[in-house]
Amino acid sequence: MKQYIGFAALLLFATVQCSEKKEPADLIIKGGTIYTVEVDNPVVEAVAVQGDTIVYAGSLAGLSKYQGEKTRVLDLAGKTMTPGFIEGHGHFMGLGYSELNLDLSSISSYEEMVAKVKAAVAKAQPGQWIVGRGWHQDKWTTKPEKLIKGFQTHQLLSEASPDNPVFLRHASGHAGFANAKAMQLAGVNQLSVEKMGKNMGEGGEILVDELGNPTGLFNERAQSLITRHIPGTTTETDEQALDLAIAASLRNGITSFHDAGVSRENIELFRKFKAAGKLNTRLYVMLTGFDSDLLYEWFRKGPEVDAQHLLTIRAIKLNCDGALGSRGAWLLEPYSDRPDFSGMATLSMDTVLKISREGLKHGFQICSHAIGDRANKEILDRYEIAFNENPAQATNHRYRIEHAQHLHPNDIARFGKLGVIPAMQAIHLSSDRPWAIDRLGEKRIKEGAYMWQSLLKSGAVIVNGTDVPVEPINPVASFFASVTRQTLKGEPEGGYEPAEKMTRAQALRSYTLDAAYGAFEEKLKGSIKAGKLADFVIFSKDLMTVPDSEILSTEVSMTILGGRVVYEKK
Repeated sequence: MKQYIGFAALLLFATVQCSEKKEPADLIIKGGTIYTVEVDNPVVEAVAVQGDTIVYAGSLAGLSKYQGEKTRVLDLAGKTMTPGFIEGHGHFMGLGYSELNLDLSSISSYEEMVAKVKAAVAKAQPGQWIVGRGWHQDKWTTKPEKLIKGFQTHQLLSEASPDNPVFLRHASGHAGFANAKAMQLAGVNQLSVEKMGKNMGEGGEILVDELGNPTGLFNERAQSLITRHIPGTTTETDEQALDLAIAASLRNGITSFHDAGVSRENIELFRKFKAAGKLNTRLYVMLTGFDSDLLYEWFRKGPEVDAQHLLTIRAIKLNCDGALGSRGAWLLEPYSDRPDFSGMATLSMDTVLKISREGLKHGFQICSHAIGDRANKEILDRYEIAFNENPAQATNHRYRIEHAQHLHPNDIARFGKLGVIPAMQAIHLSSDRPWAIDRLGEKRIKEGAYMWQSLLKSGAVIVNGTDVPVEPINPVASFFASVTRQTLKGEPEGGYEPAEKMTRAQALRSYTLDAAYGAFEEKLKGSIKAGKLADFVIFSKDLMTVPDSEILSTEVSMTILGGRVVYEKK
């Protein structure tokens, strides 16, 4: 009997040993600080990966069972690793095209804009359109002598390019600036402005001077009067732009991207790249609300959740108001620096309610652009009606408001109560806060603008990002803004409205696990945990501990997507 018991014990020991023996990992990463964004295991010493999946995250002592002859070992050499960053709201093709067209994001005056256009004209064919994006009049260090409702007039631009039509989009994308040649081709003149204004529908404005002449500034939907005359892109330029967008994402540690407003043509291009093995950024697609036929096609067939986790289509983007910079954001009270104007809705609230109902019915997440306090209130109202009408379908809706930049104090707690996700871009505070106070006044700024900590305390989940190409895609700058509430020059000391700062843990989570939650993907990505996708970013410095003054000098050293190194800084 003793002999039998001894044999059984030996067999049990052997069985336990075999069960503990693991398949060798393809990749082991160690030698630095690894932040997991997992509450019960926040920092680990090592990670092991098999294929595209994390199989281990823990101490060095537990690594031996994953080490094999063919296992690649990546030594962090003291650097810091986090989950791959997720761009929570951007425009993927816009990112690519921003590198192909005139980039006006760094100009500091109207004269500098004109100089860039003049240089482009010198290289262009006669009659070729000159297009660009990124200018923002409130960021210029010197202002033109003549301003109409806060904007420059076209004369200087028209003199620089008399024969080439020019259209330059505002950084926000919610306004555009045309020269005389572009307006001539579009048939826009003093006699036609009033007629065009009446016929363009809700949500557009052509700025005119004291004599009724168009100034060249087209706000919101009025831009289409010019853009319909700009030649379309080609297959070749679209593919080039997509290649550039993927490369820019990986350079910046972005492994996933929430693409806010995508056309059917873009979807086909994404599918083409995926089939060719070239889609090296995970895309979460919001269908553009500008194409109702597209929406109802997708309502009929339902969401498309990709088993390869590269191209998922299950959200809809609605554009409901304009931007603060162009005074298109829809406010409850008039602008402090334009008392005759409160911005505008760019989409009927009846349509918002209708699409919100359809989203619940067909399993699509609704993501509504709202910057002004009235737009946010009106959308929350419509969401709440839809939720109350369909409580069973609204249990896990994860409806979003994109930007949620300026809120009435009464609406802040509603985000948490209703489960509505504010998808906010912290970098907008760094860029906009110095001049936004002129638009809204001190009281509205302090009580309702960029209210990150108040929203988090309401129970809301914040998704971070940059709104690229409105801002550069660099997540380090947005992380800096999240935790300091300063401009990128480090001003003011202590930050604007410092009580609303995020902690560093909150900021990291907003770019990783909470961003994944905002796309129903928190079980797949967003933290470093066994069973999740092996998407990582390695930084040159420890974002969680370096002084505030060193955050912006932190660089992306390496980006890993599904266990593959897809970018390495040379």
